[in-house]
Amino acid sequence: MSSAEHIGVTFRSYQPGDLEVIKRITVEAFSGVSIDEAAELAFGPINGHDWQWRKARHIDADVAREVDGILVVESEQGNVVGYITSWQDTAAGIGYIPNLAFVPEWRGRGLGRLLIQRVLDRFRASGLSHAKIETLAQNDVGHHLYTSIGFREVARQVHFFADLSEAAAADELTGQSNQDPGETD
Repeated sequence: MSSAEHIGVTFRSYQPGDLEVIKRITVEAFSGVSIDEAAELAFGPINGHDWQWRKARHIDADVAREVDGILVVESEQGNVVGYITSWQDTAAGIGYIPNLAFVPEWRGRGLGRLLIQRVLDRFRASGLSHAKIETLAQNDVGHHLYTSIGFREVARQVHFFADLSEAAAADELTGQSNQDPGETD
């Protein structure tokens, strides 16, 4: 396994000045593998906001939930090139990894694996018995990485969105909807 020093990066704790760059990395990295993006493809921007705005807010939630669970990867030049967020439910014995992302030129170097291993070590040191990470079915890179580290798929989940606007409600009352003609109820 590579070390961070060998690759030319430093792992460090999150600092408030990292927030905006981590949000930018998140939006870029989750393009094509985001529930929020899929919802926008189906409905367009929601409440005046695009999927990128909603996905970036996930980082705000991670910071608010457990700031000590965020590790940042910094290049030798001092640029933030990736990060991982995590939080612990000690009562349940489960550690969670909600987000992991890198800028494109730093992907595929084993850094995601190193970050996950560091977080798993932190979970073990806290006495947790299990760790959970999620990915969408179309995220082949994530699926391969997570299973290679020892995560096992235990379930698949389908996400549904409903348009709550008056126009959509009227369509439902009249029996008209945006349902594909080949679909049945």
